[in-house]
Amino acid sequence: MNVLAINGSPRKKWNTATLLEKALEGAAAQGAETELIHLYDLDFKGCTSCFACKLKGGKSYGKCAMNDGLTPVLGKLAEANAFLLGSPIYFGTVTGEMRSFMERLLFPYLTYTRPPGTLFGRKIPTAFIYTMNVPEDMMKELNYPVHIGLNENVLGRIFGQAESLCSFETLQFEDYDKVVFSYFDAEERRERHRTVFPEDCRKAYDLGVRLADMSAAEVKK
Repeated sequence: MNVLAINGSPRKKWNTATLLEKALEGAAAQGAETELIHLYDLDFKGCTSCFACKLKGGKSYGKCAMNDGLTPVLGKLAEANAFLLGSPIYFGTVTGEMRSFMERLLFPYLTYTRPPGTLFGRKIPTAFIYTMNVPEDMMKELNYPVHIGLNENVLGRIFGQAESLCSFETLQFEDYDKVVFSYFDAEERRERHRTVFPEDCRKAYDLGVRLADMSAAEVKK
């Protein structure tokens, strides 16, 4: 059983990466082999609309024809039993790297049929972990749930199952005194990181356990 996590944050040891690591710990506790991949380590582009993945009888039908740093990662995901995506929210959406990755991951499997279908030949559980600066009530006012729901919907349609986990009011800086910052109270953020973020880590761990259990159940079918 193989569970992968894709980090769409430029930081390898901060909020998003930490939650992904906790989720993988949960999956590993259930016997899964795990791997964390950092998108910002890779040299790749988003979809170029070549449509090679849609050509009738084409050698790249159903898979991305581009060959770059993302190609081996897409190969691993094609064989995974479950996977998690993680990204901070920048200007109301995921990072540019994560968005480009999602284009390359999802579009080749999507069929231009009525209704749209999937070329992914089996069902696997997936999940998305989001970290963000804003509180939960502000997140709703800013319509973030629309974006989160769209991602959950397309992951579910392509791979069969998807869920989301959000971590709010995350700690942005190690030392707030070094930056111009008056948007929120810095000390409140530090306190929340000490008291609330550990609970988010527990939820991420439980998410990893859940994904591993669901993937094991799919393997047995």
